[in-house]
Amino acid sequence: MRPEPQPPAESSAVPGDAGLATGVLARRLGVSPMTLRSWDRRYGIGPTARTEGGHRRWTAADVATVQEMCRLTATGIPPADAARAARAAAAGPSSGTDAATTPPPAGRSRAAGALPLGDARQECRGLARAAVRLDAPALEKQLAEAVERHGLVVAWQEVMVPTLHAVGRRWASSDDQYVEVEHLLAWHVSTVLRRSTPPALPVAPSGAGCVLLACVPGEQHTLPLEALHAALGREGLPVRMLGAAVPVEALDAAVRRLGPVAVVLWAQEATRAAPALARHVADLRWGMKGTRRGPTVLLGGPGWSPAQPAVGLRPAGLAQAVEALRRLYTAG
Repeated sequence: MRPEPQPPAESSAVPGDAGLATGVLARRLGVSPMTLRSWDRRYGIGPTARTEGGHRRWTAADVATVQEMCRLTATGIPPADAARAARAAAAGPSSGTDAATTPPPAGRSRAAGALPLGDARQECRGLARAAVRLDAPALEKQLAEAVERHGLVVAWQEVMVPTLHAVGRRWASSDDQYVEVEHLLAWHVSTVLRRSTPPALPVAPSGAGCVLLACVPGEQHTLPLEALHAALGREGLPVRMLGAAVPVEALDAAVRRLGPVAVVLWAQEATRAAPALARHVADLRWGMKGTRRGPTVLLGGPGWSPAQPAVGLRPAGLAQAVEALRRLYTAG
């Protein structure tokens, strides 16, 4: 008696044109093929189908899982935790875990991630991953959430600056790679800072005047001044931003016209820091005889050397600058 034929065993083979190759999916997601292979090897987030020729392919379900993995890591969740959550989300509600919707508590991590972040807030890791992927929507969302969660000053000092520095260090050590990453990150930091700035306040005809912000001639780094501009606006102080590379004549004219209570001069590079310019601004005077006054000068940026002659104030960071300017404006 001939045995009854058995049904063929299920196979994961798919037609040669079905599913996505790893390289194609990597380009779509904005990650490297090496990252996808690493996630497959370490966490089991990988392609589950094969072509008739034996090549591995990502099915629609595989793609959804790895997209969730990308989304979670972009928020700063460690890859191992993100992988567990992504697999749980793929398994559905019966998996009995809410890890996909519950991120780990915020704090500091020594894991460097894709960039040399060192001992930085967890949000920095998510920002770094989004920046390396050139994921503009994720950058804007995470930057805005950092400002909302921590306030502008803390978000600048502990989230934005460490990530910008990490990108800058990687750029400096990788033969001009990551230039596009730094430019995109800086653009979106600037965008979020401006969106966080209240409308400009008028300068009172009589009173303390305003705070004037300017980069020294030749200096193009404006982000720290943009952060100060936003922070002062949120403090309710009238502030005027002149921006990058302000010529001496233009700065002189603006000071004489506005009569500011303080002038902040930013110098990122030591070659552009100009003590003579700082002294010139500090010596400017206006007003009626007997009541003439001038501005207090604040020197911002690493370009100003402690060995240079002391002119004005040198706040150590954004929080100190805001506090010093608030006191000056109130006293004026």
